[in-house]
Amino acid sequence: MVYKEKDLEVLLSQAESIARKIEDLRERPTANKHKREILLLDGSREDAVKISLHEDSLQVFCEKIRQLQHEIVIKQKDLPVAFVIFKSRCGAALAAQSQQHSHPLLWITEMAPEPRDVSWRTLAIPYRILPLYKIGVVLAASLLTIFFAIPVTAVQGIAKYEKLKKWFPPVMAVELIPGLSSVVTGYLPSVILKGFIYIVPFAMFGMAKLPGCISKSKEEIKACNMVFYFLVGNVFFLSVLSGSLLDEIGESFSHPKNFPSHLASAVSAQADFFMTYILTDGLSGFSLEILLPGLLFWDVIKSHTVGRGTEKDPYLYSLPYFRIIPMVSLSVLIGTVYAVVAPLLLPFLIGYFCLGYLVFINQIQDVYAIVYETCGQYWPYIHHYILVAIVLMQITMIGLFGLKSMPAASISIIPLLLLTLMFNEYCKKRFLPTFHHYSIQNAVEHDELDAKSSQMEVNHEDVINAYCSPCLQPVNFLTSESSSTQPLVCSSSL
Repeated sequence: MVYKEKDLEVLLSQAESIARKIEDLRERPTANKHKREILLLDGSREDAVKISLHEDSLQVFCEKIRQLQHEIVIKQKDLPVAFVIFKSRCGAALAAQSQQHSHPLLWITEMAPEPRDVSWRTLAIPYRILPLYKIGVVLAASLLTIFFAIPVTAVQGIAKYEKLKKWFPPVMAVELIPGLSSVVTGYLPSVILKGFIYIVPFAMFGMAKLPGCISKSKEEIKACNMVFYFLVGNVFFLSVLSGSLLDEIGESFSHPKNFPSHLASAVSAQADFFMTYILTDGLSGFSLEILLPGLLFWDVIKSHTVGRGTEKDPYLYSLPYFRIIPMVSLSVLIGTVYAVVAPLLLPFLIGYFCLGYLVFINQIQDVYAIVYETCGQYWPYIHHYILVAIVLMQITMIGLFGLKSMPAASISIIPLLLLTLMFNEYCKKRFLPTFHHYSIQNAVEHDELDAKSSQMEVNHEDVINAYCSPCLQPVNFLTSESSSTQPLVCSSSL
């Protein structure tokens, strides 16, 4: 069963805060060893008194937490949510993929995520109000996308120097410095755009937590999908059409048959901008992943202010999937569309992916340990992103051949577009169910292997212990690790 743990979470957060204070006080003498011995001795005595007081306070909180845990279980303050443990995979698969009640909203079942992937906070959200949360998230994401059009349009104004001189005459002072105008109109717009985009994935991830996903991986996948369409709408289409945005949109709605030719002409005009965008994305994306300048800067500030003990565990933060995958997918889309329109962009794209491969092969093998498994749930979305790129490329080719007065070539692309859509439908029927359902045949085979190796009972006991809520687990803050650490690959495995 899942219990109401709101009061318990408050006590746990307060106890964790006190435990962090104790940890900082214990590390302070080590961090200040370079100071004079008398000051160090006086400071150590004062810190020892504070540590003793905090430890007494922490013991009181631990007793309250244990008492509240006992009351929650005894009084059965449970929620209408539960994890049901089966002795066999076959039974679990049949129960999770079947309708248990004639009224489908009275009893909803689905396969549980792995224990490390469970989002315990969202399990307390009533299922009936989840549609309201989803509508609110869609509205918030739409508003963010619309308002983000303002900085994107301004950035494209910088890229068009001739129009910028008409709008803002003082900018002609840039011409006094040789070469500066090329930097301002070429590289600066991409840098500014990347700066604005940097905060978008984290804002989308905050929105993705609201609809009540039962797992952390589903929250990240939802955020990943929202960020991708945000980038396609604002970075690709808005950058392509920003020269006369309203005119282009109005023309596309009034004469939809002219959309391919408008798209082809607009895409051709923005080739230089997207070259610098991919170059900037490679330098500011993959380089941030391996250099972590923000974390390095924070560590320098922390070591010169509150101090940091030499025995403290190292901590690193990977750039999350909901930031990396949409950015890389957008680069794939840009490269696919421009492969025909402007092939000179392809060397930049190849360099971008080579840099990404070198960075992530190092991070995956030598740096980061797995926090939780997504079981390949990103692949259907990546397939969809690639399909969007191919469809846009084919529509652009239709328009490009039309601009070149080659109607036969344009018409010959239409069957190719239809074949692409038909292949996508085949993939949905053939491969997509594998990601959404668990095969009974595979479940029976795994159960037979476990039965032969006498692992059925062992696995059953392990699963029961694994799905215990973190708030109901035994507390011992004095031996807990710092909350700022993330699991790394241990040195013995290198």
